[in-house]
Amino acid sequence: MIGKLTGTLDQISGNTIILDVNGVGYVVMAGARTLGAIGRAGDKASLLIETIVREDAITLYGFADAAERQWFKTLTTVQGVGPKVCLSILSACTPDQLALAIGAKDVSMLTRADGVGKKLAERIVTELKDKTVAVPVVIPSGPSPEAKQKRAKPANDATSFTEDAVSALVNLGYGRSEAYQAVHSVLQKSEVKDLGALITQSLKEMAA
Repeated sequence: MIGKLTGTLDQISGNTIILDVNGVGYVVMAGARTLGAIGRAGDKASLLIETIVREDAITLYGFADAAERQWFKTLTTVQGVGPKVCLSILSACTPDQLALAIGAKDVSMLTRADGVGKKLAERIVTELKDKTVAVPVVIPSGPSPEAKQKRAKPANDATSFTEDAVSALVNLGYGRSEAYQAVHSVLQKSEVKDLGALITQSLKEMAA
């Protein structure tokens, strides 16, 4: 089994890469995020590989990091989710966004991907809700530069806590107004003291 390939990018066309490894050209399929991270033709590159074997073909799928490859393997366990759909999802969502979306049952995040309708997104959430612990989730550690500027003046702990949650949601692709309303709504309903819990509940609020 091939686990990793390192060589020179010979060609990049669509979502297909030809990676020259010691004179042998390997055809590798990849998603948009990996394609954007590995460079251009002529550059050196390393790809983590997942091999899919079928009766009529052996296909290599390449990933720039271990988190994407792990999610690819996890997503393919869901009925109706093939490699093409996996790449589409991983092109639309980062691993962190995907883990948070599934944990919060945020179907709308998954339907951003081409080929993923509401029913399939709901199936993914249902089947993977207990498996997300196997994939590391990284909550953005600090506020955006815009938020830092706004917080240049002293702020109380509650304001800082709220702003950190809003900034984390903005970093995940949500609008600041939408994120603020969700965080404010959660804090009105319950006393949440953990940042991760506040972000997760806010995601659920926006998905409701």
